[in-house]
Amino acid sequence: MRLFPMLAAVAIVAAPATAAGLAVGAKAPTFATRGAIAGKVVNIDLAQQLKKGPVVLYFFPAAFTGGCNAEAHAFAEAVPEFQKAGATVIGMSADDVPTLQRFSAEKCAGKFAVASAGPAVIGNYNVALNARGKSLTTRTSYVIGRDGRVAFVHDDMNPAQHVALTLAAVQKLHHS
Repeated sequence: MRLFPMLAAVAIVAAPATAAGLAVGAKAPTFATRGAIAGKVVNIDLAQQLKKGPVVLYFFPAAFTGGCNAEAHAFAEAVPEFQKAGATVIGMSADDVPTLQRFSAEKCAGKFAVASAGPAVIGNYNVALNARGKSLTTRTSYVIGRDGRVAFVHDDMNPAQHVALTLAAVQKLHHS
């Protein structure tokens, strides 16, 4: 009987990525919300960020969980490379702003903003994760070009490749 839960866990981990809600070439829904950077509350407006260059918008399920901590750390370490390619990184989750204040300082090392995704943003980006009464998002990374169109999508609950693949997509945009 113990083997079944273990096999189910392996099947979940080994499951292939699912299709994200927005396709490459789609117009990214704009939004304005609140979030935090380095523990300070900030307003985040996608349209304003896109005026500066491409945006990596990465959704993560919940702050202070193993995979999300690791992913935030990896994005924080790669921020100089993203900046070199002209891109801004924004993390998004359904967490409240006070939680994101702590997360931005502790796990994101104050290197990039994390924002609270409300129901409209979660719905518009089709990143709702069915989690028995808890509001969570899937682990989906979008690279949005300055033109507001989705240039790249990576939708995989395993955080391992999100940083490398989004950085490669941003660098490709930068060189084209």
